[in-house]
Amino acid sequence: MKKKNYLNTLSDSNKPFIIYKSIKGFDLFTNFSEKIILNNKNIDRFLNKKYKFKNKYKSTDLLIGFFGYELLNNLIGVKIPKQKSINFPKGIFYKPETKINLKNRLIYKLNTKQKINKKFKININHNSYSKIFNNFKKKIRSGETYQIKICTKYKNKSAIDPLDFFCRLSETNLAPEAFMIKDKNFSIISCSPENLITKKGSFISTKPIAGTLRKNKKINKIKALSFFKNNIKETKEHNMIVDMERNDLSRICKPGSVKLKKEKIIEEYKDLYHYVSLIVGRLKKNIKNIDIIKAMMPGGSVIGCPKISTLNLLNHQEKENRNIYTGSFGYIKFNGDMRFNIIIRSILNFKNVSEISVASGVVIDSHAKNEFNENFIKAKALIDLFT
Repeated sequence: MKKKNYLNTLSDSNKPFIIYKSIKGFDLFTNFSEKIILNNKNIDRFLNKKYKFKNKYKSTDLLIGFFGYELLNNLIGVKIPKQKSINFPKGIFYKPETKINLKNRLIYKLNTKQKINKKFKININHNSYSKIFNNFKKKIRSGETYQIKICTKYKNKSAIDPLDFFCRLSETNLAPEAFMIKDKNFSIISCSPENLITKKGSFISTKPIAGTLRKNKKINKIKALSFFKNNIKETKEHNMIVDMERNDLSRICKPGSVKLKKEKIIEEYKDLYHYVSLIVGRLKKNIKNIDIIKAMMPGGSVIGCPKISTLNLLNHQEKENRNIYTGSFGYIKFNGDMRFNIIIRSILNFKNVSEISVASGVVIDSHAKNEFNENFIKAKALIDLFT
């Protein structure tokens, strides 16, 4: 079977499959021999289970999938009050038997008509957002949190071809942590830029993003860097998140090994620039997978800080379940290595209803209008797929 026709053949077969961005292109995983649906009762057992591989390690000796936001909260002892829910699984992992390397340019010919709805409904309008914003500003002044992310959702009803969406998204807004999942009654399409965990042996790294600037013809990467460095609000927000991620890593790393390898660099995407840092460390002896997940998830850059008190504030404010948003997608290899992103810039399509969740950070000198507009900037590349 020629690779250029493989995506069409696979899509027509209705087999579940996963595509994940790699260094040279994409990795496609399919022919799943196991599907593990996670919940609050089996998550500990899942993370503590040791998988064996025969004589020679294979590229399919891994589990790939996602942890939802609610599951990660429960794992670290943070309870979520009853919220509006679509009853989407809290997490799913798959054991693939086939892995195929694909190039950066994905070739796929759409051969079925999609029922696309161009209009989206937002769950929080500007007035509602401002009220939540002002309430959280009071919490910041009282010292309950220093930074907090307000989540908004865009929803519509559409029967989409997720592979078509993902191929178009990869052409217009290729991101280093992009992925897609296609299963029987749901799909996830993501152009996530943020890596939360890369673990190889005892080496571990995280790459927090804190700072967003909308692109225009007058701004290039040099000017974007100057903007962030001279913007007190953006600098404060970035510094707080970097400090929190360093602290999270320090809980599981050898003393003195946690270092800031890259500090405050610019990454460029279709509609925006991001302010990014890279933190590395060496794991302590006898650190297990569950220790790493508990220390690092949910990712602080999409929550706020301090993490636990801020999670509690968010969870009591939000009326809808976040589902996949600000959870993590990635893999755990049978040799213990792992890679996980933060699930942002994503479309969850479940039973033909699509939802796009986004959030922007509130600090003491934030302005409600600016943060509300920033949410739309983050969602725009995904909303454009429906036009």
